[in-house]
Amino acid sequence: MQIKPSAAIRQKYNEVSALCKKTKEPVYLTKNGEGDLVVMDIAAYQRREKMLELREALVRIEEDRLDGRAGCTPEDLNNYLDTILNEAPANG
Repeated sequence: MQIKPSAAIRQKYNEVSALCKKTKEPVYLTKNGEGDLVVMDIAAYQRREKMLELREALVRIEEDRLDGRAGCTPEDLNNYLDTILNEAPANG
């Protein structure tokens, strides 16, 4: 985890941007010593969003299974997961 003062985004935008792209991790910005904002590379953000969508889908599938509703075959699930991951930007 990278932590920078909020002034870094104004004074060193290119440095913060390069750090986000290099690490593929969010950079936490502080204001007066307290957490204020998080910035991250757009590709890392899009990948994170896809992963959250995938987790939500898996939770729905598990809820259906627990409620006794019909699920899908392992092959169907594998194909679905492949589709989601292939749509996400590559990490690098």
